[in-house]
Amino acid sequence: MSWPQEAKRVADGIRRRVTAFTLKNGGGYLSQACSSAEILATLYTRVMNLGPSVAPPVPPPFGGVPGKNPDYTTGAGYNGPHEPERDRFFISPVHYALVLYATLVETGRMAEEGLEMFNQDGGTVEMIGAEHSPGHELMAGSLGQALSQVIGIALGRRRKGETGRNFAFMSDGEFMIGQTWEAMETLSFYKLDSVIAYVDANGQSADGRIDEVMGIEPLKERLEAFGAVAVEVDGHDVEALAAAAETPHEGRPLVVVARTNPYCGVEVLSERAPRFHYIRFAGPEEKEALERFYVRKWGGRE
Repeated sequence: MSWPQEAKRVADGIRRRVTAFTLKNGGGYLSQACSSAEILATLYTRVMNLGPSVAPPVPPPFGGVPGKNPDYTTGAGYNGPHEPERDRFFISPVHYALVLYATLVETGRMAEEGLEMFNQDGGTVEMIGAEHSPGHELMAGSLGQALSQVIGIALGRRRKGETGRNFAFMSDGEFMIGQTWEAMETLSFYKLDSVIAYVDANGQSADGRIDEVMGIEPLKERLEAFGAVAVEVDGHDVEALAAAAETPHEGRPLVVVARTNPYCGVEVLSERAPRFHYIRFAGPEEKEALERFYVRKWGGRE
């Protein structure tokens, strides 16, 4: 299987797993899976230089906060060991947690049993991911804070002579937040070209369409004005997503604006427009429509 075929397989698996979860539990962040599946699949199967997972395949229970738990660890181990030449991955919109967990399962970094632990008391597979959740390394806090933390990590790694890159996965809604732009100009000032951000630009926010809440366009040109190298691609084209990471950007951060569709691959969701942020069924008819779609596309439900 070629890498584009593998990336597409992973992306399809992400959508399938999150759709099955949404049906089973009566709701979920499904549109985020629809829009970001190819981005995460491409990062994990092609772009990022990650080592094999060094975390337990089945996520352990929460052992307590760092001050009271000497064995405290983050969820970064699922992305491989921290080594100087290895890349590191940071997810900023932590409501995408289920999508990331599905990605870890599809790429063999977490056991399927982990998804069954989702949002359970005492567990680490949280609905809104925290730094101890699988695949997470930061407590992103309110939306828009993670990129600032990546600055500190990138500066520290540079001072230690580490050559690995630092990938930040973001949502376009974060560009409605002032701290994001402060972080971007800081990245440019310190010439942190080890930082590469992939933005799921699906045009949606919790409050509705972004262009009706707070205008952020033209995003590419604004990013360039803040000193970044910005590339705009089709966020469902795995080869374009991979090629974007090779864009020359010496001395400047690189931002890949991936234009995506919030119902890509699960077209039945288009009938919900413009309500995509969290899929909570309005009634049995809507759930039955998604169930029929699932059976037609994937041949059954887990």
